[in-house]
Amino acid sequence: MIQRILTALVLIPLVLLLILRAPGWALTIVAGIVALLAIREFLELARHYAVEPFLLPTYIFTAAFFVLLAIEAASQTRSYFDLPPLIIADLTPLVMAATVGLFAGLAPFVFLGLGLKRKELSSVYPAAAASVFAFGYIAIPMGLLISLAREPNGEFELIFLMLVVWSGDIFAYFVGKSMGRHKMSPRVSPKKTWEGAAASVLASIAFGTLFCHYSPAIGSWLSRIHLLQPSQFPWGLAQSSLWRLVFISALLNLAAQLGDLVESAIKRGANVKDSGAILPGHGGMLDRIDAMLFAAPVLWLLSAFF
Repeated sequence: MIQRILTALVLIPLVLLLILRAPGWALTIVAGIVALLAIREFLELARHYAVEPFLLPTYIFTAAFFVLLAIEAASQTRSYFDLPPLIIADLTPLVMAATVGLFAGLAPFVFLGLGLKRKELSSVYPAAAASVFAFGYIAIPMGLLISLAREPNGEFELIFLMLVVWSGDIFAYFVGKSMGRHKMSPRVSPKKTWEGAAASVLASIAFGTLFCHYSPAIGSWLSRIHLLQPSQFPWGLAQSSLWRLVFISALLNLAAQLGDLVESAIKRGANVKDSGAILPGHGGMLDRIDAMLFAAPVLWLLSAFF
Protein backbone atom coordinates (compact mmCIF):
# COMPACT_ATOMS: atom_id res chain seq x y z
CA MET A 1 0.00 0.00 0.00
CA ILE A 2 2.78 2.46 0.95
CA GLN A 3 4.63 1.73 -2.29
CA ARG A 4 1.44 2.30 -4.26
CA ILE A 5 0.86 5.70 -2.63
CA LEU A 6 4.49 6.84 -2.99
CA THR A 7 4.55 5.88 -6.67
CA ALA A 8 1.33 7.83 -7.25
CA LEU A 9 2.72 10.87 -5.42
CA VAL A 10 5.71 10.89 -7.77
CA LEU A 11 3.89 10.06 -11.00
CA ILE A 12 0.89 12.41 -10.73
CA PRO A 13 2.91 15.68 -10.53
CA LEU A 14 5.16 14.50 -13.39
CA VAL A 15 2.16 13.69 -15.57
CA LEU A 16 0.55 17.06 -14.79
CA LEU A 17 3.76 18.93 -15.63
CA LEU A 18 4.00 17.07 -18.94
CA ILE A 19 0.41 17.91 -19.81
CA LEU A 20 0.68 21.57 -18.84
CA ARG A 21 4.18 22.49 -20.00
CA ALA A 22 5.60 19.96 -22.46
CA PRO A 23 5.41 20.82 -26.18
CA GLY A 24 3.17 18.60 -28.29
CA TRP A 25 6.02 16.65 -29.86
CA ALA A 26 7.60 15.89 -26.45
CA LEU A 27 4.29 14.71 -25.00
CA THR A 28 3.85 12.48 -28.05
CA ILE A 29 7.29 10.92 -27.56
CA VAL A 30 6.51 10.21 -23.90
CA ALA A 31 3.19 8.64 -24.87
CA GLY A 32 5.04 6.52 -27.43
CA ILE A 33 7.48 5.28 -24.79
CA VAL A 34 4.60 4.40 -22.46
CA ALA A 35 2.88 2.55 -25.32
CA LEU A 36 6.04 0.62 -26.17
CA LEU A 37 6.52 -0.44 -22.54
CA ALA A 38 2.90 -1.59 -22.32
CA ILE A 39 3.13 -3.42 -25.66
CA ARG A 40 6.26 -5.20 -24.47
CA GLU A 41 4.35 -6.43 -21.41
CA PHE A 42 1.38 -7.47 -23.55
CA LEU A 43 3.56 -9.46 -25.95
CA GLU A 44 5.15 -11.21 -22.99
CA LEU A 45 1.66 -12.13 -21.80
CA ALA A 46 0.93 -13.48 -25.28
CA ARG A 47 3.71 -16.04 -24.79
CA HIS A 48 1.66 -17.58 -21.99
CA TYR A 49 -0.93 -18.38 -24.67
CA ALA A 50 1.67 -20.39 -26.62
CA VAL A 51 2.17 -17.50 -29.07
CA GLU A 52 5.63 -16.41 -30.18
CA PRO A 53 4.97 -12.78 -31.19
CA PHE A 54 6.93 -10.49 -33.50
CA LEU A 55 8.80 -8.41 -30.95
CA LEU A 56 11.15 -6.05 -32.81
CA PRO A 57 8.81 -5.50 -35.81
CA THR A 58 5.98 -4.55 -33.44
CA TYR A 59 8.21 -2.08 -31.61
CA ILE A 60 9.41 -0.53 -34.88
CA PHE A 61 5.89 -0.27 -36.30
CA THR A 62 4.59 1.36 -33.09
CA ALA A 63 7.58 3.72 -32.88
CA ALA A 64 7.01 4.81 -36.50
CA PHE A 65 3.39 5.64 -35.64
CA PHE A 66 4.38 7.91 -32.75
CA VAL A 67 7.30 9.48 -34.63
CA LEU A 68 4.87 10.48 -37.38
CA LEU A 69 2.50 11.94 -34.77
CA ALA A 70 5.40 13.81 -33.14
CA ILE A 71 6.51 15.28 -36.47
CA GLU A 72 2.96 16.36 -37.21
CA ALA A 73 2.64 17.89 -33.72
CA ALA A 74 5.93 19.78 -34.10
CA SER A 75 4.85 21.24 -37.43
CA GLN A 76 1.25 21.96 -36.44
CA THR A 77 1.84 25.55 -35.43
CA ARG A 78 3.53 26.35 -38.76
CA SER A 79 1.59 24.15 -41.15
CA TYR A 80 -1.86 23.96 -42.67
CA PHE A 81 -1.00 26.93 -44.90
CA ASP A 82 -0.88 29.36 -41.95
CA LEU A 83 -4.51 28.73 -41.07
CA PRO A 84 -5.87 30.25 -37.83
CA PRO A 85 -5.52 28.07 -34.70
CA LEU A 86 -9.27 27.39 -34.56
CA ILE A 87 -9.22 25.94 -38.09
CA ILE A 88 -6.13 23.89 -37.22
CA ALA A 89 -8.01 22.49 -34.21
CA ASP A 90 -10.88 21.48 -36.47
CA LEU A 91 -8.47 19.63 -38.76
CA THR A 92 -6.62 17.79 -35.98
CA PRO A 93 -9.23 15.01 -35.53
CA LEU A 94 -9.28 14.44 -39.30
CA VAL A 95 -5.48 14.16 -39.46
CA MET A 96 -5.49 11.80 -36.48
CA ALA A 97 -8.24 9.64 -37.97
CA ALA A 98 -6.35 9.41 -41.28
CA THR A 99 -3.10 8.46 -39.51
CA VAL A 100 -4.82 5.82 -37.37
CA GLY A 101 -6.64 4.43 -40.38
CA LEU A 102 -3.42 4.20 -42.39
CA PHE A 103 -1.47 2.31 -39.72
CA ALA A 104 -4.42 0.13 -38.67
CA GLY A 105 -4.98 -0.85 -42.30
CA LEU A 106 -1.32 -1.61 -42.92
CA ALA A 107 -0.72 -3.58 -39.71
CA PRO A 108 -2.21 -6.96 -40.79
CA PHE A 109 -0.36 -6.93 -44.11
CA VAL A 110 2.95 -5.91 -42.52
CA PHE A 111 2.94 -8.60 -39.83
CA LEU A 112 1.54 -11.38 -42.00
CA GLY A 113 4.13 -10.54 -44.64
CA LEU A 114 6.93 -10.70 -42.07
CA GLY A 115 5.65 -14.09 -40.95
CA LEU A 116 6.44 -15.64 -44.32
CA LYS A 117 10.06 -15.86 -43.21
CA ARG A 118 9.26 -18.17 -40.31
CA LYS A 119 10.01 -21.85 -40.52
CA GLU A 120 6.87 -22.82 -38.62
CA LEU A 121 4.04 -21.45 -40.73
CA SER A 122 1.51 -22.48 -38.09
CA SER A 123 2.92 -19.70 -35.88
CA VAL A 124 2.50 -16.93 -38.44
CA TYR A 125 -1.16 -16.07 -37.90
CA PRO A 126 -1.11 -16.17 -34.05
CA ALA A 127 2.02 -14.00 -34.02
CA ALA A 128 0.59 -11.50 -36.50
CA ALA A 129 -2.72 -11.41 -34.64
CA ALA A 130 -0.94 -10.65 -31.37
CA SER A 131 1.04 -7.80 -32.94
CA VAL A 132 -2.00 -6.29 -34.68
CA PHE A 133 -4.04 -6.54 -31.49
CA ALA A 134 -1.24 -4.99 -29.43
CA PHE A 135 -1.12 -2.01 -31.80
CA GLY A 136 -4.89 -1.55 -31.83
CA TYR A 137 -5.34 -2.17 -28.11
CA ILE A 138 -2.50 0.04 -26.85
CA ALA A 139 -0.91 2.29 -29.48
CA ILE A 140 -4.09 3.67 -31.06
CA PRO A 141 -5.73 4.74 -27.75
CA MET A 142 -2.47 6.38 -26.67
CA GLY A 143 -2.38 8.20 -30.00
CA LEU A 144 -5.96 9.40 -29.47
CA LEU A 145 -4.91 10.63 -26.04
CA ILE A 146 -2.29 12.82 -27.72
CA SER A 147 -4.88 14.04 -30.21
CA LEU A 148 -7.01 15.26 -27.29
CA ALA A 149 -4.04 17.15 -25.87
CA ARG A 150 -3.56 19.05 -29.13
CA GLU A 151 -7.05 20.51 -29.16
CA PRO A 152 -7.69 24.04 -27.83
CA ASN A 153 -7.60 23.71 -24.05
CA GLY A 154 -6.51 20.10 -24.58
CA GLU A 155 -4.74 20.13 -21.23
CA PHE A 156 -8.17 20.40 -19.59
CA GLU A 157 -9.42 17.47 -21.67
CA LEU A 158 -6.59 15.27 -20.41
CA ILE A 159 -6.84 16.38 -16.79
CA PHE A 160 -10.60 15.83 -16.86
CA LEU A 161 -10.14 12.35 -18.33
CA MET A 162 -7.44 11.35 -15.85
CA LEU A 163 -9.38 12.77 -12.92
CA VAL A 164 -12.49 10.82 -13.89
CA VAL A 165 -10.55 7.58 -14.43
CA TRP A 166 -8.22 7.83 -11.44
CA SER A 167 -10.84 8.98 -8.93
CA GLY A 168 -13.07 6.09 -9.99
CA ASP A 169 -10.18 3.65 -9.62
CA ILE A 170 -9.24 4.94 -6.15
CA PHE A 171 -12.79 4.82 -4.79
CA ALA A 172 -13.42 1.39 -6.32
CA TYR A 173 -10.31 0.09 -4.56
CA PHE A 174 -10.96 1.51 -1.08
CA VAL A 175 -14.74 1.09 -0.99
CA GLY A 176 -14.52 -2.39 -2.48
CA LYS A 177 -11.87 -3.37 0.04
CA SER A 178 -13.69 -2.00 3.09
CA MET A 179 -17.37 -2.45 2.18
CA GLY A 180 -17.48 -4.81 -0.79
CA ARG A 181 -19.68 -7.86 -0.26
CA HIS A 182 -21.04 -8.82 -3.68
CA LYS A 183 -18.53 -10.05 -6.22
CA MET A 184 -18.89 -8.42 -9.62
CA SER A 185 -16.84 -10.80 -11.77
CA PRO A 186 -15.18 -13.47 -9.62
CA ARG A 187 -13.97 -15.48 -12.60
CA VAL A 188 -12.12 -12.50 -14.09
CA SER A 189 -11.23 -10.35 -11.08
CA PRO A 190 -12.14 -11.87 -7.71
CA LYS A 191 -11.49 -8.69 -5.71
CA LYS A 192 -13.87 -6.44 -7.66
CA THR A 193 -17.28 -5.89 -6.11
CA TRP A 194 -20.52 -4.21 -7.14
CA GLU A 195 -20.17 -1.86 -4.17
CA GLY A 196 -16.75 -0.76 -5.42
CA ALA A 197 -18.06 -0.37 -8.98
CA ALA A 198 -20.95 1.82 -7.80
CA ALA A 199 -18.60 3.96 -5.70
CA SER A 200 -16.34 4.28 -8.73
CA VAL A 201 -19.15 5.65 -10.92
CA LEU A 202 -20.29 8.12 -8.25
CA ALA A 203 -16.73 9.33 -7.63
CA SER A 204 -16.09 9.90 -11.33
CA ILE A 205 -19.33 11.86 -11.68
CA ALA A 206 -18.58 13.98 -8.62
CA PHE A 207 -14.97 14.80 -9.48
CA GLY A 208 -15.66 15.21 -13.19
CA THR A 209 -18.54 17.66 -12.74
CA LEU A 210 -16.74 19.62 -10.02
CA PHE A 211 -13.63 19.96 -12.18
CA CYS A 212 -15.66 21.22 -15.13
CA HIS A 213 -17.58 23.65 -12.94
CA TYR A 214 -14.43 25.14 -11.46
CA SER A 215 -12.21 24.84 -14.54
CA PRO A 216 -12.27 28.61 -15.29
CA ALA A 217 -10.95 29.33 -11.79
CA ILE A 218 -8.47 26.45 -12.04
CA GLY A 219 -7.25 27.74 -15.41
CA SER A 220 -6.85 31.25 -14.03
CA TRP A 221 -4.82 29.94 -11.08
CA LEU A 222 -2.61 27.81 -13.32
CA SER A 223 -1.99 30.84 -15.52
CA ARG A 224 -0.96 32.95 -12.53
CA ILE A 225 1.68 30.40 -11.50
CA HIS A 226 2.87 30.11 -15.13
CA LEU A 227 1.87 26.49 -15.63
CA LEU A 228 -0.71 27.32 -18.29
CA GLN A 229 -0.87 29.84 -21.10
CA PRO A 230 -4.05 31.94 -21.12
CA SER A 231 -6.33 30.61 -23.88
CA GLN A 232 -8.73 32.52 -26.08
CA PHE A 233 -10.89 29.42 -26.63
CA PRO A 234 -13.69 28.45 -24.23
CA TRP A 235 -13.49 24.84 -23.08
CA GLY A 236 -16.58 23.09 -24.37
CA LEU A 237 -17.26 20.78 -21.43
CA ALA A 238 -17.02 23.66 -18.97
CA GLN A 239 -20.08 25.17 -20.66
CA SER A 240 -22.09 21.94 -20.71
CA SER A 241 -25.22 21.31 -18.70
CA LEU A 242 -25.02 19.37 -15.47
CA TRP A 243 -26.80 16.33 -16.90
CA ARG A 244 -24.46 16.24 -19.90
CA LEU A 245 -21.43 16.30 -17.58
CA VAL A 246 -22.96 13.53 -15.45
CA PHE A 247 -23.57 11.42 -18.55
CA ILE A 248 -20.06 11.93 -19.96
CA SER A 249 -18.36 11.26 -16.62
CA ALA A 250 -20.40 8.10 -16.07
CA LEU A 251 -19.77 6.88 -19.62
CA LEU A 252 -16.02 7.39 -19.25
CA ASN A 253 -16.07 5.58 -15.92
CA LEU A 254 -17.90 2.58 -17.38
CA ALA A 255 -15.41 2.45 -20.26
CA ALA A 256 -12.53 2.61 -17.78
CA GLN A 257 -13.97 -0.19 -15.63
CA LEU A 258 -14.45 -2.32 -18.74
CA GLY A 259 -10.83 -1.68 -19.73
CA ASP A 260 -9.67 -2.81 -16.31
CA LEU A 261 -11.74 -5.99 -16.54
CA VAL A 262 -10.48 -6.79 -20.05
CA GLU A 263 -6.86 -6.57 -18.95
CA SER A 264 -7.67 -8.68 -15.89
CA ALA A 265 -9.16 -11.32 -18.19
CA ILE A 266 -6.01 -11.34 -20.33
CA LYS A 267 -3.83 -11.77 -17.25
CA ARG A 268 -6.15 -14.39 -15.76
CA GLY A 269 -5.97 -16.41 -18.95
CA ALA A 270 -2.18 -16.20 -18.82
CA ASN A 271 -2.12 -17.11 -15.09
CA VAL A 272 -0.24 -13.89 -14.32
CA LYS A 273 -1.00 -11.47 -11.46
CA ASP A 274 0.63 -8.32 -12.90
CA SER A 275 1.66 -7.46 -16.44
CA GLY A 276 5.06 -6.30 -15.16
CA ALA A 277 6.89 -4.72 -12.23
CA ILE A 278 8.06 -1.39 -13.63
CA LEU A 279 5.87 0.67 -11.23
CA PRO A 280 6.29 -0.27 -7.54
CA GLY A 281 2.92 -1.01 -5.97
CA HIS A 282 1.11 -0.72 -9.31
CA GLY A 283 2.58 -3.62 -11.30
CA GLY A 284 3.36 -3.01 -14.94
CA MET A 285 2.74 -0.13 -17.31
CA LEU A 286 -0.20 -1.97 -18.85
CA ASP A 287 -1.71 -2.37 -15.38
CA ARG A 288 -1.53 1.39 -14.92
CA ILE A 289 -3.04 2.46 -18.26
CA ASP A 290 -5.54 -0.35 -18.90
CA ALA A 291 -8.56 1.77 -17.92
CA MET A 292 -7.34 4.75 -19.94
CA LEU A 293 -7.05 2.59 -23.07
CA PHE A 294 -10.83 2.21 -23.14
CA ALA A 295 -11.79 5.64 -21.81
CA ALA A 296 -9.56 7.75 -24.10
CA PRO A 297 -11.23 6.66 -27.39
CA VAL A 298 -14.66 7.38 -25.89
CA LEU A 299 -13.70 10.96 -24.97
CA TRP A 300 -11.96 11.42 -28.33
CA LEU A 301 -15.12 10.39 -30.19
CA LEU A 302 -17.27 12.68 -28.04
CA SER A 303 -14.85 15.55 -28.58
CA ALA A 304 -14.45 14.94 -32.32
CA PHE A 305 -18.14 14.68 -33.14
CA PHE A 306 -19.75 16.95 -30.56
